Amino acid sequence: MTEERLDRLRVRTPEGVSFTFELASPVTRLAAWAVDKATIIAAWSLLSALIMIVGVLSPDLARGAIQIGFFVLATGYGIACEWLWNGRTLGKRLLHLRVMDERGLPLRFSQVVIRNLLRAIDSLPIAYLVGGGAALLGRKAQRLGDFAAATIVVREPPLARTDLGGLVLAKYNSLRGQQHVAARLRAAISPALAYAALQALWRRDELEDTARVTLFAELAAHFRSLTPLPVEADEGISDEQFVRNVVEVVFGAKPGIAADGGPGPASAAAASGG
Repeated sequence: MTEERLDRLRVRTPEGVSFTFELASPVTRLAAWAVDKATIIAAWSLLSALIMIVGVLSPDLARGAIQIGFFVLATGYGIACEWLWNGRTLGKRLLHLRVMDERGLPLRFSQVVIRNLLRAIDSLPIAYLVGGGAALLGRKAQRLGDFAAATIVVREPPLARTDLGGLVLAKYNSLRGQQHVAARLRAAISPALAYAALQALWRRDELEDTARVTLFAELAAHFRSLTPLPVEADEGISDEQFVRNVVEVVFGAKPGIAADGGPGPASAAAASGG
């Protein structure tokens, strides 16, 4: 008996916070791949013109460069984009897709390398028939590269302004005056992670002390790693307060609001697709 195909994947952290991801369909992934393929071909046309110039001086070197150049360019494009853009290529950015670890953990560089190296197999015999077939038949729409790297591709609609009901927002937020920092955080933080941080703040009183400290330490460490911070934006601020500050600026909350009676965790889950 085949396993039922999933449209959404629910991830539960060890600290008890769960959130849901919408899995990207093979058709949407194919559209993103078409954009990436066109980008690679355009870049290759420029690079091959340079190789032809080199060929005038050294035909053997030019032939060798042509034989391996396209593979290196195509593979390097995927690795560089997905690592530097947090799991996204140009095509994925346009279609609001992102590569992530299937357990909801931070994406590792080794995973990015593995899934891109195995594109050579997934693309066989033509037009990604092997990878597309695996994605259509698998529960999590994973091609072979995703299976090997333990990754999934999720759809992330643009982060929308939301009501932060239930949170008492501080009158002073160290990030509020740091417009460039706030902009980098909004660009780097995925909607799923932003909603997960919001749910963590909503549910803080439901967590044991140790679990709460651990959860906010991990969230704060990740957010701090996304952009350089001025000393005044981080000095003397607890991990939980830092996460609260990040959530406020990411969702565009107005300063000094004491939000009472707003939506609870269930509303956040609905806003994040489940």
